Order: sequence, then structure tokens, then C-alpha cells
Amino acid sequence: MDASMTMWVITVATLLILIAADFFIGGRKPHEVSMKEAGTWSIVWLALAVLFGTGLAVLGHGQASGEFFAGYITEKSLSVDNLFVFVLIMAKFSVPTIYQQRVLMIGVLLALALRAVFIALGAAAINQFAWVFYLFGAFLIYTAWKFIQEARTDEDDDDWEEGRLLKAVQRRVPSTSEWHGTRMFVRENGKKLATPMLIVMVAIGLTDLLFAVDSIPAIFGLTQDPYIVFTANAFALMGLRQLYFLIVGLLKKLVHLSYGLSAILGFIGVKLVLHGVHETTSLHVPEISTPVSLAVIGGVLAITTVTSVMASRKAGTKNPSTADQREPAGNTDTQG
Repeated sequence: MDASMTMWVITVATLLILIAADFFIGGRKPHEVSMKEAGTWSIVWLALAVLFGTGLAVLGHGQASGEFFAGYITEKSLSVDNLFVFVLIMAKFSVPTIYQQRVLMIGVLLALALRAVFIALGAAAINQFAWVFYLFGAFLIYTAWKFIQEARTDEDDDDWEEGRLLKAVQRRVPSTSEWHGTRMFVRENGKKLATPMLIVMVAIGLTDLLFAVDSIPAIFGLTQDPYIVFTANAFALMGLRQLYFLIVGLLKKLVHLSYGLSAILGFIGVKLVLHGVHETTSLHVPEISTPVSLAVIGGVLAITTVTSVMASRKAGTKNPSTADQREPAGNTDTQG
């Protein structure tokens, strides 16, 4: 669909209103987020996404509606992977529970702004150079292979790239290790220092930006419409904060998530390459339709969830005392 400037302005303005409502209703006052609150807001953002996609279909943009839902599910599934790193960041910086919501809110907004730049650059590149499909496709297939390799190895938490980057930032940026509420800067002995709140917010934003290197090419494999790419990313990201609190415990049980994500990325990578062949050559190659993409993505996520639950139950049956044995060590960790 060819979204007009008026449609863009209305969409962005509506999203800003929704974000403001989310902040003033649930995120203005630092507090520990309950499962009920997280679940309620998760349902609200999911309902808004469904309403938006359905609205596109009602207005006569059936193909755009299908592409939005396919893109939304893809971005949402890939965003779940972000949560693993978010949990790690919160633990590394011992973020107090009452401040985690504020950290995620600002971090996600920063990520959305950075993704908008990525989307604009991606759309411009695709419009000018059809061979970009090959580049994006190859990158996604490589990423899919990398996910599988990482899933087969036990990597130390200290090896993650964002952690090394943050340590470098802390060495070079004047900062304090003490928390000062939600303040991002404090002045001590006449010197302005960054607080852990600012550093963690930037960490969340940078982490999501690195993940966007995978997810933005992925959604361009489903649609080349910048409006659909942006709105799918916006709705997927805006519910991410609540999803963090809702499934932070469940994430540990999704032991096959990396395999599922690798399958989705590999599938979309192949789709991109086929589309590139179709656009740049006279060869007759099959093109994967949006309904097929949606069915494959949904099917992979369903299978991943079922097999992960089965594997977790099997492991629990074989080692019924594992949780009890690890409980004392877990009590020494800081909450976050």
C-alpha cells in the first residue's frame, strides 16, 4: 500500500498518544510490576495490534493486512530473544525491581527511534538496488546458522558482545555505581556523573539495535512497504516491556527457542533470495506468499513451544532434586 503523508502523521501521533497513556497510567511511578499488570498491558498491546491489522483489511488493504500480521509475529518472536539479554543486563547491573519498568520503557523507546532510521535506510537501499535482497537473504541464512551453533554450545555470560561494549563505556564515561532513583545524572564533588540508570537504558537500546540488524532484514523479506515495516516493529516493541515481566520465568523453559528462531530466519532468508532472483533475472522461480509465510512462522513457534515444554518436563523428571540443590545459590543473587 502507498501510505500518504497524512496517514503517516496520524499513525505516529496515535502511537505517541498510546505510549504516553502507557507511561502515565502504568509507568510513571516506579514500582514492582505484578503478573496481573503485565498480563493486562500485554493483552492491551496485542489487541491494539490486531485492531490495526484488521483495520487495514477493512479499509481494503488485504495484502497489507496479511503482511502486517506476518511481520508483527516475526518481530515479536525475534524480540523474545532480546528478553534473554535484557534479563542478563538487569542481573549484571543489579537493577532494583522497582526501576526495571522505567529502564525498559526508555530503552525500548530509544530502540524504536533507532529502528526507524534502520527502516528508512533499508527501504531506500531496496528501492535503489534490487541486489540488496541477496545481501539481506544471505545475512539471515548466516544468522540462522549462527543461532544453531550458539544453541549447541554453552557460552559464558561474560562473553556476550554488549557486555564488553558496556564495560568499555564505563571505563571512559565518568559514572557512579550507586543508584539515585530514576535520575540519569548526578553531581558529586562538583563533577557530573552518569548513573547506572542511564547506562542500563543505553544498554537496552544498543542491545535491541544489534538485534535489529537481524530483524529488520527479516521483515523486509516479508514486505518492502516501509509503513508496514515500521508499524509492525512499533507494535511488537511497545508490548515488549510488559512481555518481559510476564514471561521472564517462562523464558528459562523455552530451551528450543534458538532452533525455532533459526528456522524462521533461514526460511525468510530463502524467501528473500528467491525474491531477489525474481526481481533481477528472467528465471522463473517460486515466490513464497504472505499466507504461507504466516503459516510457517506460526507453525514453527508452536512446535518450538511444545518441544521446549516437553524437554523441560523430561529434564525435571530425570533430575527432580536439581531445583532444590541450586536454591541456596540462587538466593545469593540480587533480584532483577
